[in-house]
Amino acid sequence: MWTVLLVEDEVFVRESVRRIVDWHRLGYDVIGEAGNGEEALAFIMQRRPDLVICDILMPKMNGVELLQQVREAEIDSRFIMLSCLGDFEYVRQAMELGASNYILKLSMNVQSLVDALVKVEAELQKRKPGGQTAAGGERQSEAELSREQERDAPPLSGPSRPEGETGHKEVDKLIRFMKNNYDRMISLKTLAQEVSMDEKYISALFKKKTGTNVIHYLHQIRVGEAKRRLEQTSLQVSEIGAQVGYENDNYFIKIFKRFTGLTPSAYRARFLSGRG
Repeated sequence: MWTVLLVEDEVFVRESVRRIVDWHRLGYDVIGEAGNGEEALAFIMQRRPDLVICDILMPKMNGVELLQQVREAEIDSRFIMLSCLGDFEYVRQAMELGASNYILKLSMNVQSLVDALVKVEAELQKRKPGGQTAAGGERQSEAELSREQERDAPPLSGPSRPEGETGHKEVDKLIRFMKNNYDRMISLKTLAQEVSMDEKYISALFKKKTGTNVIHYLHQIRVGEAKRRLEQTSLQVSEIGAQVGYENDNYFIKIFKRFTGLTPSAYRARFLSGRG
């Protein structure tokens, strides 16, 4: 059973949410309730529920502040936000922090709540070992992501291949995913789906934990692999670029030179001359 915490300052609403759904049939167990954000945070820190169904406007600490505190504590509870008609700015903030869904209180019924729970259950299944990741959807091109994210990339004074992991479960999962799939088309959307988080949130979290942005890190991995192939094989530059995930030769050469100061051909020539 997935564990659930209900957070709502209006007792009537909280009881209604608990009563209208057959939780066990859907695979959930409500293990606690809280009437404000501070109570909820203490419960989450201690019990770490899989799902928090949370009102946005509450005394002491609102739902967005609670979600932010939970994410800063690196707790990956899923959140469904309950909102009123005037709460859309808070809803937007909550979705950027990785909330799974929101439900308008005035239109909340059994079906809307069940639909939200089914969606979250699919996200929770992905966290299991061997869970399958959703595929498809519109992808943003790597060139576009690079233009957006490499603007604030750190100076290139370290090794070309990233070393070690961060100790943060989701970030380390993304690092492993990139190392195992660098030859594929990888977008920020793909990575966000891999850990069932919002794109903006995972981008900010990755930079906080690694010191660099996602696309810069991916380029480091790819350039490191390209260098190995340039040193150990006689493959054409275009073939190597394709093997490490760059479909466009000019883009591959541009990125390789940005990281090494040399074109791939010049790098190979220097390596061969040094070896000889």
